[in-house]
Amino acid sequence: MKLHTLKPSKGSVKNDFRKGRGEGSGNGDTAGRGHKGNQSRSGYKRKRGFEGGQMPLQRRIPKFGFKNFNRTEYVPLNLNRLVQIADKLNTTTITIDTLVQAGVINKNERVKILATGEINKPLNVSAHAASQKAKESIEKAGGTITIL
Repeated sequence: MKLHTLKPSKGSVKNDFRKGRGEGSGNGDTAGRGHKGNQSRSGYKRKRGFEGGQMPLQRRIPKFGFKNFNRTEYVPLNLNRLVQIADKLNTTTITIDTLVQAGVINKNERVKILATGEINKPLNVSAHAASQKAKESIEKAGGTITIL
């Protein structure tokens, strides 16, 4: 055996298939792309979400509701949480700065006081908003509430 007599075994090496090189090749004319339509043309890219003409998912699913982009988001704080914070910090005055210091809210967040829980000592609270029942409960316990 000499180097110049070496050959690959029969059937292991195939010629590359050349698309669109005449009718005799069996893949000339349209080069396997069919006739007309987007996919037969050069530069075709399928659009994102395209499902072959079937109604796309984002159009089949029902839309509902309304999102108000100007909505003001509040961090809810219940009365029992206010009492816990006052006990922890040993104070009767709860302001936004107090809540930030206690780590309950961030300095940019707005606070709304809600009426869940019991309040049993007078607290002076200042917040961005409060429910009617929460106001009544705080005033009934002998405290005051200031809306910022």
